[in-house]
Amino acid sequence: MPKGYIIGHITVKDPEAYKEYVEKDTPILKGFGARFLVRGGPSETPEGATQDRHVVIEFDSYEAATTAYNDPDYQAVAEIRRASAESTIILVEGHEE
Repeated sequence: MPKGYIIGHITVKDPEAYKEYVEKDTPILKGFGARFLVRGGPSETPEGATQDRHVVIEFDSYEAATTAYNDPDYQAVAEIRRASAESTIILVEGHEE
């Protein structure tokens, strides 16, 4: 079964509030089996437009990723991100070879 991913492209506007989001979202998402593969760090965009920060979270399946994202507890915490950053969040199914 292919893995599922939540991919975030984020530009933080309020670092202190965003820090609170990270502290609160991590245990919720890990409760759904999340593995943080990319969480910030240096990056470059050789083509196209993008945000400042990138996050890739892996789950055992696409269904697990969508369930985690739609969880009411996560959505409550996501309001902190929405208020403190501009973000694009993508849910995607991985490719199985």
